[in-house]
Amino acid sequence: MMKTILNLTALSGILVIGGCNLAPHYEAPKADSSGTFKEAVPGNISAEGWKVAEPRDSEIRGNWWEMYNDPDLNELEARVAISNQTVAAAEANYRAARALVEEAQAALFPTVLVEPSVVRSRSSASGGNPVVSSSTSSGATSTTASTTSANENNGNGSTRTTYTLPLEASYEVDLWGSVRNQVAENRYAAQASAAQVATALLSTQNQLAQTYFELRAVDEQRRILDTTLADFQASLYLVRTLFHNGLASDEDLAEADNQLDSAMSQAIDLGISRAQFEHAIAVLIGVPPAKFSMAIRPFNPALPVVPVGLPADLLERRPDIAAAERQVAATNAAIGIARAAYFPNLTLSASAGFESTALSQLFDWPNRFWSFGPELAQILFDGGAHNAAIDQARALNEAAAANYRQAVLTAFQSVEDNLAALRILSQEILQQHNATVAAQHSVELSVIRYKNGLDSYVNVITEQNSFLTSREAELQVQLRQVTASLNLVNGLGGGWSRSDWGQTEKMAQHPPGAGKEPEVPSQDAGAGIPNPPPLANQSVLPEDLLKQNQEDMAPAPAPPSATAH
Repeated sequence: MMKTILNLTALSGILVIGGCNLAPHYEAPKADSSGTFKEAVPGNISAEGWKVAEPRDSEIRGNWWEMYNDPDLNELEARVAISNQTVAAAEANYRAARALVEEAQAALFPTVLVEPSVVRSRSSASGGNPVVSSSTSSGATSTTASTTSANENNGNGSTRTTYTLPLEASYEVDLWGSVRNQVAENRYAAQASAAQVATALLSTQNQLAQTYFELRAVDEQRRILDTTLADFQASLYLVRTLFHNGLASDEDLAEADNQLDSAMSQAIDLGISRAQFEHAIAVLIGVPPAKFSMAIRPFNPALPVVPVGLPADLLERRPDIAAAERQVAATNAAIGIARAAYFPNLTLSASAGFESTALSQLFDWPNRFWSFGPELAQILFDGGAHNAAIDQARALNEAAAANYRQAVLTAFQSVEDNLAALRILSQEILQQHNATVAAQHSVELSVIRYKNGLDSYVNVITEQNSFLTSREAELQVQLRQVTASLNLVNGLGGGWSRSDWGQTEKMAQHPPGAGKEPEVPSQDAGAGIPNPPPLANQSVLPEDLLKQNQEDMAPAPAPPSATAH
């Protein structure tokens, strides 16, 4: 009775100690943030492209690119999660991290193995221990007591064959939480990997959108050059007519030819940029560039209104911040693993089986054997290795916390940068459009003065080039606006939030495009269009000289106002 009580007491003590966890109590690192964004100042919503979020629209929707109302972009973005290889690699890394969690969890259970063996041995003539002459085993070598009955005896010693079928089990009691902390560390790392999948997906989607609009800007720049070429051809026609009538010089004719040829060269050169952007889009959606082509479309960016919440919201809406925080939690669990190495390890082991020198008698009851018992191991001296391991774990935890705070600061910077860009560009685009209109008027006046013999053709060329430069500058400001808008969406975390973590893990565990052949979007209809497109080769009459007008140019942007968000 007393023996039973002592055994129960010992077992209870083991279970109580087994509840110990030497990892420090974890709290997410504190990140300093202001109550509002510095650059979130009142202004015109439609011009600036953002507004302070209200409770009903505090989050960007999952398919955030649909805010830009471009069907071609929508179709391309749908391919990223399925075929992009960067995202596929991130998903595979997550599945590897999940496997490490399952591997660590296996240490919470006993290990059971069977090691059958056949050993052929011979003892010395003096009656000493047998000498093994041959053996066959399907598992690791097992040390067992050999029988004394001899199969053969030639006078110089005995030779025997021993058949053994042992079943062994061992279990390391997690007294100090080492195994549990290993599981926790791997689980936090897997969660960080899942957030990295979301980060890779968001980053790739953003990169695709930017590349797409850059390609459309090239298409628009080519359209501007096409209309400019038509005007330059009309100018050349006018100069040639005046030259034949003795009213223009050879120099004027040469300058008109040079201006037209230079503009043609510039238009042809755009084919390089367009081809590179097209190839980049093909790679981003996971198809060979040779199989993908995009038809020429106008550049009509619809700048959406992006809801901007409080800085603290980024801690919930940025997957890269979430990944950095989970890394801090993982390194915190690693401290518990390092601390547990100070204390002894308790292993419970048992073995049982059968052993015989005759295979037919292997399972006879007298041939059974068994053993069980605990084993306690404690390192008495390691030269400071454990102290160094704990110092390393703490240093890595501090580094992870610093990386987390840096990720938060970088996120704040990204939002502030793009809020400032959108606010300032909304004013710059208005001024640039006014400059383009003024340049157009200067071209009209210079042509009239030249036709009336009041000015040289050099001034006409100067004004025409200035007008072309102004139109291209206005296009670049429009592209910068769209890019800043895309970067703001990316900086706000897209449509991701920590509440979607389970969905993110599910997508990473079962990617939508696993095992599927990448599909080429239907935009392949543009494959027959040559790049660069052929230049216009037609005579332009003088009365068509000034094709640039308000309809041909970009529409006037909405002026900024003092309307509060």
